[in-house]
Amino acid sequence: MSVSANSAIKPEGRKPRFRISDKFPFWAQIITGLVLGVLLGWLARSQDIGWLKTTLEQVGGIFIQLLKLAVAPLVFFAILVSITNLRKVNNAARLASRTLLWFMITSLIAVAIGLAIGLLTNPGAGTGLTPKDGKKPEGSGSWIDFLTGIVPTDVITPFTELNVLQIVFMAAVAGIAALQLGEKAEPILKLSASVLELLQKALWWVIRLAPLGTVGLIGFAIADYGWDLISKYATFTADVYIGCALVLFGVYPLLLVTVAKVNPLQFFKGAWPAIQLAFVSRSSVGTMPVTQRVTERLGVPKEYASFAVPFGATTKMDGCAAIYPALAAIFIAQIFDVQLGIQDYLLIAFVSVIGSAATAGLTGATVMLTLTLSTLGLPLEGVGLLMAIDPILDMMRTATNVAGQALVPVVVAAREKILDHDAYNSASSSPVDEYDVRETEQKAAVPVTA
Repeated sequence: MSVSANSAIKPEGRKPRFRISDKFPFWAQIITGLVLGVLLGWLARSQDIGWLKTTLEQVGGIFIQLLKLAVAPLVFFAILVSITNLRKVNNAARLASRTLLWFMITSLIAVAIGLAIGLLTNPGAGTGLTPKDGKKPEGSGSWIDFLTGIVPTDVITPFTELNVLQIVFMAAVAGIAALQLGEKAEPILKLSASVLELLQKALWWVIRLAPLGTVGLIGFAIADYGWDLISKYATFTADVYIGCALVLFGVYPLLLVTVAKVNPLQFFKGAWPAIQLAFVSRSSVGTMPVTQRVTERLGVPKEYASFAVPFGATTKMDGCAAIYPALAAIFIAQIFDVQLGIQDYLLIAFVSVIGSAATAGLTGATVMLTLTLSTLGLPLEGVGLLMAIDPILDMMRTATNVAGQALVPVVVAAREKILDHDAYNSASSSPVDEYDVRETEQKAAVPVTA
């Protein structure tokens, strides 16, 4: 059965209410927000309207803050529940290992594309930027910090400081311990599942505000940075967008055709609600509930999707952790007149595959970039060169991340012959809503065999 807004099961005895999305679909609301944001941002900058710029900043900031508010508990309970859900799946270890393998394969392809584009276009040449234009970031990443930072010193700090990597670690430990306890852990698992549903419901209310958030985020970016700044980074910006587009519309469809043997156009149709939200919100974790739902209605069994999508939302970053750091390293090396060799490019690929969890699904990829630069021995001041342009780049990067997080479960499910092809072929591009949740809950629990 297809899970879509048009065909979803309505509660018995309750008439379906009129929704704005029936006449004004969510994607149209997002596009309207983008256009309005650009116009208001241009107006605020060209006419020097301070109050309008401040308002746009506050509207966008509140939207992002609302997303971040749910990140810590959402990640913890999503990872915990996803791991324990694997007990319902036969050959769970095989599915988990295949998922991780395809995460790594697609990351390698993405970083190779990023390196190739950077070497062909020389994004740091002719920008007029100098090392003096850069400055060190307040925080940076290194392999020592990455490895030692996985284990928290207490259970409170990771939540208050929003250290997602440590939250993932604690959730994984709790999930594995719950699996070992068996029936004794059932009360905790039921509570965790209920809390997760509550968080996802609250987050869905925030997601419905995405059109307003779009106006603020895009408007402030235009008002604050202007087109003059963007022109200095024209080649680099184009490289990031082209690289992400090649992965999104080239590599992913190729994998769907050759590996999963399904129609790629149908994938984009079904995954569109998550991709568009990711573009606006710039948060993989914030988009995670939508990503999971579109993945399920693309025919991936719920038990497997509930593991693969949260896992991917915190570790699978083809845009932020593969294409972007590869291009950024070349860009910064050219600004600082540092020659990179083959061994450096291999290191970039290694960092992209192994260190991608450092991005943690939050807006921005500064930690991943500093980790890459410190590994290569490049000046960390180079991060400051890219901070101003980061919000504009992050939209396309996050959309690519989220598309990959939905793609890999589809590929693995197809390879393992557990993909519901009828659901995949009938998946709708309509936005997920509360009826999607109800239909998903009313589906019969069918054991997943691989």
